[in-house]
Amino acid sequence: MTIVRRRLIGIALVALAAACHRSPDSLSLGAPEDVAPGVALYRVGDESFVNHAGPIAIYLLRLDLTRVRLGTALSNGQVMDAEPVEAIAARAGAIAAVNGSFFNSGNGEPIGLLKVGGELVSDSAAEKGAVVMERGGDGATSLAFDRLAAKLSLYFTAGGKDHVVHVDGVDTTRVRGRLMLYTPAYHLDTDTAPTGTEWVLDGSPLRVVDVRMNYGHTRIPPHGAVLSFGGLDLPPDLQALVEGVPVTFETHWRSRAGLSPERLDHAADIVTGAGLLRRAGQVVADWKDEGLSRDAFVDARHPRTLIGLDRHGVAWLAAIDGRQPSYSIGMTFADMQRLADRLDLSDALNLDGGGSTTMVVKDRVVNKPSDPIGPRPVSDAVVVLPR
Repeated sequence: MTIVRRRLIGIALVALAAACHRSPDSLSLGAPEDVAPGVALYRVGDESFVNHAGPIAIYLLRLDLTRVRLGTALSNGQVMDAEPVEAIAARAGAIAAVNGSFFNSGNGEPIGLLKVGGELVSDSAAEKGAVVMERGGDGATSLAFDRLAAKLSLYFTAGGKDHVVHVDGVDTTRVRGRLMLYTPAYHLDTDTAPTGTEWVLDGSPLRVVDVRMNYGHTRIPPHGAVLSFGGLDLPPDLQALVEGVPVTFETHWRSRAGLSPERLDHAADIVTGAGLLRRAGQVVADWKDEGLSRDAFVDARHPRTLIGLDRHGVAWLAAIDGRQPSYSIGMTFADMQRLADRLDLSDALNLDGGGSTTMVVKDRVVNKPSDPIGPRPVSDAVVVLPR
């Protein structure tokens, strides 16, 4: 083999390697705006992301997790109610933020599994796509993606008998005949009608310090919780739950990918989306288990919000505007898979979208939310914080 031929082969191999390890700039993302150390903002209008079906506006945050950390923040610092991402980001002191989980637009309560600051504030019996945010000993954030579910059980001993009671909901509106747990993250009180029974839990370890029948709006102790049953006709196990009885709770996790309960118990934050797009380098193409409609959701173009992790350990947040035909048509799941491929994402999750899609950078909204009245109030946000 001649020296010239060897050199040509070497050049070809270098070119091939470069193509396989493309930088964001080589993906037609354009020059970024340097927001802060470890944070770069890209504004993209490349119609090839949507097969040239119309105009598209994509806002991307590239996050170096050695220089920033990711977390979750609640609206108004509590589960109840909602507020715009811009206000949540300002309260958290965030460099940047995007809207997070799906929520009940009537009262701002999250729909699905949500863990904030190490505390479970919303449970779910259904396995949904989720991103798990973990903190290392040095404070660095690592991300894991999975389909997860979590429910709580109450354990106590009274009258010489062990009792196990299923908790029907965490930090959510009480339903008659169901047992709910309200944590300090919910609100100052339970926001319930005076048609039930409520147990005030406090101390370390937790124990029942008061039982209130025909009461509502019970104040939640800052370091305790309140159990609330809808109605006065208590099941036998709950009849045994009297003042002075110690209680414990256990979270029962279900992980499609096999993440351990211990790991999920210790995770700092967990945010549920609707549509796990990629996990550990594998493309996800079936969302029946997540209960997503193909016609109205998967194959329809909407504003979208995405969180992902590339193969080099760099995190990405994306806000894709939509429902504005002359400006941006939005994306289908196929379009987002194309975006994930172009960004070389090994893991990606579709977060809440539609009118909720909002990206805030340095206290200003950089995208164009589709709601005519402006950025929609949401229940929580994924926030980018300095290390």
